[in-house]
Amino acid sequence: MQRSKVFYLKGKVQHYAWGGYSYIPEMLGQPVTDQPAAEYWMGAHQSAPSELETPQAPVLLNDYIAGAPAEILGPAAASRFGELPYLFKILDVKDMLSIQVHPTKAEAEKGFARENEAGIPLNAPHRNYKDANHKPEIMVALSEFWLLHGFLPEEQLKAVLQQVPELRSLLGTYEKEGYFGLYKTVMEMPQEQVNTMLRPLADRILPDYKAGRLEKREPAFWAARAIDNDPAGLERLDRGIFSIYFFNIVYVAPGEAVFQDAGIPHAYLEGQNAELMANSDNVLRGGLTPKHIDVPELLKHTRFEAVHPHILKGESVHNGQEHIYRTPAPDFVISTILLQPGQVYEHTATAPETWIVQSGEGTVNDLALRRGTSIFVAFGQTYSITAGSELVIFKASIP
Repeated sequence: MQRSKVFYLKGKVQHYAWGGYSYIPEMLGQPVTDQPAAEYWMGAHQSAPSELETPQAPVLLNDYIAGAPAEILGPAAASRFGELPYLFKILDVKDMLSIQVHPTKAEAEKGFARENEAGIPLNAPHRNYKDANHKPEIMVALSEFWLLHGFLPEEQLKAVLQQVPELRSLLGTYEKEGYFGLYKTVMEMPQEQVNTMLRPLADRILPDYKAGRLEKREPAFWAARAIDNDPAGLERLDRGIFSIYFFNIVYVAPGEAVFQDAGIPHAYLEGQNAELMANSDNVLRGGLTPKHIDVPELLKHTRFEAVHPHILKGESVHNGQEHIYRTPAPDFVISTILLQPGQVYEHTATAPETWIVQSGEGTVNDLALRRGTSIFVAFGQTYSITAGSELVIFKASIP
């Protein structure tokens, strides 16, 4: 009977163009192809639900939960969320993602209702709100990881605008109108003017980038990489380049984490991570993308304030066998379980759990675990993990 609520989970690989080729297939024991494998989704999001291996037959996770929400999610989560409130992913970022901002829950509900009333199809390229949920997210680095995260503190941003010759003309705008005025100016700037300002910058930094003279801590490195990778080349320069100079460039070491709340502009630049977010696909884009950018909506939801990046180191719990990263998000919590050979971890799930084995081998109840194995555990299930070799598991749950 106990087996019935611990299942193998089969996620969905997403083949976005910015993804790497080998990390996710190798993790999952699949062949590497010429198709990028950017994300591996483990969850019940309606656009790509995972599949549970049940003793009877495979079943989609969202259908399984919908059949008995209080039993599978637990009464508290079922009444609060009504569905699995999180989406768990592994990301392999080869090329930088678009700059993005996520709305608050209240604003997502309003925006979703507004676009539904306007009759905009859910898959329309100009649609901003794909659902009525917010999308706070946390990422734990699996490799050395780089990202853009929030506006630079005032003095640092001022120094950048003074020191980068091509951006000096924006200093007055920033001094008079602050973050909002500066960002609004570049986001609303006619394309011709964007080209006029950024072409001399491109001409100056590209030779250094190609010769390997730039460091990843410098905005010039990422700006040059974005220009170099852009099929439009110097014909139509992307206004997202400005943001690379305006935002914090953050380095995250393996095992460290960063939380992104609603309104914080950000973009992943390079590396692999385990990402956990509210079950949503609501993204307002701010450049470095061929996708739709709704500037008024973006300006409405961006937090125009200094951000001092906070790297989360996590804390040890469960006799040191588990490492947990706490955030203000009510929808999710991520932790890592680390066991030495022969060690046993015992627990009763207080909420639905989704795991992926990062490395090593072992068993949970009577299921074998190895790198790339995903597991779903329903609320109330007691389980026992035994490590065969050093075992690292990433676990998503609800606080």
